[in-house]
Amino acid sequence: MSVLKSSPFLLYSDGKGNIFEDTTLYTTGRAGWDAYEVPVEDWIALPDGGSLYELPGRRGIGIDVITGEMRLCDKGWAVAAFIPPAHTGLYLAAYETAPDAPTLPLFCYTAVGWHNEQFFVPAVRIEQDIRQECAGFDNDTIQSGVAKFLEAYPHNRLVKHLADNCCLTYHCPAARNYFMGRWECPIPSSPACNANCIGCISFQPQEEEIVSTQDRLTFKPTAEEIVEFTVPHLESAPYPIVSFGQGCEGEPLLMWETIRESIIEMRKHTSKGSININTNGSKPAAVKALCEAGLNSIRVSMNSARKHIYEAYYRPNNYQFEDIVESLKVMRSYNGWASINYFVFPGMTDSEEEYEALRKLIIETDLSMIQWRNFNIDPDWYMGKIGAYETGDLLGIKQLQELIHEEFPNVKFGYFNPSMERIQGNYEEDFAH
Repeated sequence: MSVLKSSPFLLYSDGKGNIFEDTTLYTTGRAGWDAYEVPVEDWIALPDGGSLYELPGRRGIGIDVITGEMRLCDKGWAVAAFIPPAHTGLYLAAYETAPDAPTLPLFCYTAVGWHNEQFFVPAVRIEQDIRQECAGFDNDTIQSGVAKFLEAYPHNRLVKHLADNCCLTYHCPAARNYFMGRWECPIPSSPACNANCIGCISFQPQEEEIVSTQDRLTFKPTAEEIVEFTVPHLESAPYPIVSFGQGCEGEPLLMWETIRESIIEMRKHTSKGSININTNGSKPAAVKALCEAGLNSIRVSMNSARKHIYEAYYRPNNYQFEDIVESLKVMRSYNGWASINYFVFPGMTDSEEEYEALRKLIIETDLSMIQWRNFNIDPDWYMGKIGAYETGDLLGIKQLQELIHEEFPNVKFGYFNPSMERIQGNYEEDFAH
């Protein structure tokens, strides 16, 4: 692997799917609204499973290799990278957007460059768990798993949804793992939602110029349907987790009575594995009821630990930021595992104001874990929508992580919901492998 002595060369696209390097410009990175020189040590080779995007209507910003000045690359459109799960991006792709440029779809747009026959991105591997790595998915095993489970559960609408929609249409890694009989099993459970997230991946209003990346669940599963396929998974899968709250649904806490009933039934049949909920944390009383039924862990999604930034993005109905803080506290009061699904956006997440808010949240909730996940959204569109025109002083994502780790050594860092083996044992050792 190449070790960089300078930033890699800037990439541009010809608009026809071909990507070239511009050897007159070094790649820069973006945080907030501004372009920066990326520290050489922040570049890593693009991990397996990464891919590149052309950014139409946008010109990349680079550093001139001779003068050291920043300037635009006018040879083609800017290019960004999607970095695969388990990695957190440190800088966004830096570009200037033309007034008529289309809004970008809901993916993450990490800076990327070219050096010595390799693509490089500014990122860190935040998690050793390999559960969503491309190399680990075997198509034959997945196809035979789908056939086997559809035959085993012929009347189960959820298994059919996970097979036809999630696994075979969208290639959802969680669904694919379920049909390979391992690790985390998804349980979509709610067709409705009580937030109106700007970047919702399963529902976008007609008047928006972006489309959701997948279709939302259209029915309310019964407790019987949930229990039927989750108990065998908890019994037989290695490092088993079952998770309510998936990308193809609304908010699972709106279905808390059904979820409570299914948790009680699951635990009548097996004590194995971990029962988790991925949620917006809007209903602390529902979280309490689920903890009493046997819920082991919660992951609350948030774009910010600051109320005004959170509410500008989530646009909540009948709940507020204080409720999600309370839900985390409830989980910890039952000695459960409380994570946040923290949408990392360089220039917002690493602002000094956000750092102070995150510290306060960790102290107040006794947080177990931060899942440092890349925010899938058009950067200009997002910052404009929430009115973030000033970001204040920035620490840098890497320094933010170091400061949090130093002050709160017990707060685990990662990307995925940990299995019971990791929660109860050595967090660093037990993971999918």
